[in-house]
Amino acid sequence: MEIQSFPSLPSTNTYIAENAASLPSGFVAVTPCQTAGRGQRGNSWESEPGKNLTFTMLMRMPGFPARRQFRISQAVSLAIIDAIRELTGVSCTVKWPNDIYARDRKLCGILISHSLAGSAIAHSVIGAGINVNQTRFLSDAPNPVSISQLTDREHPLEPLLRLVCSNIESYLNTLLPDNPAQEQDIHDRYMRSLWRAGDTPHLFHDNLLDQTFRATIFAVEPQGHLVLRQTDAPEGRAPLRRYAFKEVTWL
Repeated sequence: MEIQSFPSLPSTNTYIAENAASLPSGFVAVTPCQTAGRGQRGNSWESEPGKNLTFTMLMRMPGFPARRQFRISQAVSLAIIDAIRELTGVSCTVKWPNDIYARDRKLCGILISHSLAGSAIAHSVIGAGINVNQTRFLSDAPNPVSISQLTDREHPLEPLLRLVCSNIESYLNTLLPDNPAQEQDIHDRYMRSLWRAGDTPHLFHDNLLDQTFRATIFAVEPQGHLVLRQTDAPEGRAPLRRYAFKEVTWL
C-alpha cells in the first residue's frame, strides 16, 4: 500500500482513473481539499477542507470475473465499517448498495468504478468520503453526520485512513482466489450489516412505476439486485419486488 497526499485535487477518483496505467495496485490518493468530489447519481460530496477523509484507492484484480463485481462493493463496505468501529467505537450499517450509515444518517459515501479486460476486471477505482471531524454541513444533503458529532470529540485522520485502506486491501485479496466459502462469508456479513434489515416494514418508492409501498428486505442477489418482500401487496399479487440501483428509493 502506498499513500500519496495532495494539497488539493478536483477529484481523487478522477486522478486515479486518469493515471491508473502508471500506478501500482494499492496506491491511494488522498487530499484534505477535494474541489469537485462527487457521490452516487452524480451528486456532489460536501467536505470541509482538512476535516474529513476523501481518498481513492487503486486495486488490480487480474482475472476477477466482472459478473462478481458486487462482491467488491460488499467487501469495501465491510472494510470501512470494521475500521470505523475499531478506531472510534461507532457502529455502522450499510444502506444498499454501499452507503455507510450511523443512527439513520449518512456517514460515508463510496463510489467504485471498474476497468474491464474482456469478461474480467483489470482494476478497480475505489473512492470514499468519510465524515470524520466536520460538525456543520451546509449543502442540501438530507441527513449527513460525522464521527465527531456521534462521539463528541475529534479523531485523527491518518490512522483511520491507513486502517481503512489496509482493510480494503485485505478483504479484496481474500476475494481474488475462487473461494466460494469466503465469498459467502462476505455476503453473509454484508446482509447482517444492512441498514433497516429485519422484520419491520419500511416505506419504499418504486421509481419506475411511481408507486409507494411497504416492504422488508428479502435478499441482495450476487449481481447486487435488491429483493424486497412487499407487506402491503394486493391479494393475488406476488409479494417479491426486484430492483437494480436507482430503481427504488427508501422513504
